[in-house]
Amino acid sequence: MKGLITSIIAILTAAVLYAQEPVSATFSDRWVINSPSVEMLPARKLDVRIAHRFGDFAGSAGGWKSFYGFENAADVAIGFEYGVSNRTNIGFSRTKGAGPMKQLVHGVVKVNFLRQMEGGTPISLSGFGMATVSTAERSTDPSSVTYFEKFAHRMAFHASLLGARKFSERFSLQLSAGLTHRNAVPAGDENNLINAGLVFRLQATKTLAIIGDMALPLNGEQSPFNDATSPLNDYKTPIGIGLEFNTGGHVFQLNFTNSAGIMPTDYLPYTRSDWGEGQFRIGFTISRLFNL
Repeated sequence: MKGLITSIIAILTAAVLYAQEPVSATFSDRWVINSPSVEMLPARKLDVRIAHRFGDFAGSAGGWKSFYGFENAADVAIGFEYGVSNRTNIGFSRTKGAGPMKQLVHGVVKVNFLRQMEGGTPISLSGFGMATVSTAERSTDPSSVTYFEKFAHRMAFHASLLGARKFSERFSLQLSAGLTHRNAVPAGDENNLINAGLVFRLQATKTLAIIGDMALPLNGEQSPFNDATSPLNDYKTPIGIGLEFNTGGHVFQLNFTNSAGIMPTDYLPYTRSDWGEGQFRIGFTISRLFNL
């Protein structure tokens, strides 16, 4: 009898431990098109990333004359992210910049607060932060946002809270709430922009997934809920759709987005391209992991 009780306790304990296993691979990458995801780098892993956004595919600036945007570069990025621990990642990147601020250097940090567990915690929750500085030459026009009267005017910041759930082996969904702050803005614009974000991933085959992202500004001239008329309110909501190929060592994303900029401090305030006018672009991101 004693042996039977011991066996039952062992089975129940194993079942509880199994039920509390963390859910893995909510997303294959730390970024989904332009949006950070809840996915974390394991400790001592280095992610080397290269991203490119071409010019307009169609519309007045696209078509055959620019070989459907392939002859133009809207934005280019190269960066590194490192797993300090399983729950803390840091990163550094450089982008060309697609808005009025050019030659951008970005520092990022992401911290995981909750992990979705089998039979337990229903979601994963992470916090993401970014600081951006422009290293471009100062403009001689005092009315320009790049006049940089103070060094602080070169800087912009973004912070967001990311919540995601892996509903099945095929489908994951993420919602986010973010704040973007710019120390210097065009006349009439808001320094602080609040946005809501959505990211999804649909696994089609073992190595291929369909991915998408969207960022919706909730205030300022960028918001679709603002009825004010000004030169700034030609803002368009950044929307991306793409394919993700996971080969094990590499993650390759081929995407289509109306966002010209790659990083949140660039595309969230300054997206002006309209999907309906053919002003979307082809882009790609390559991610390669290394052990350190």
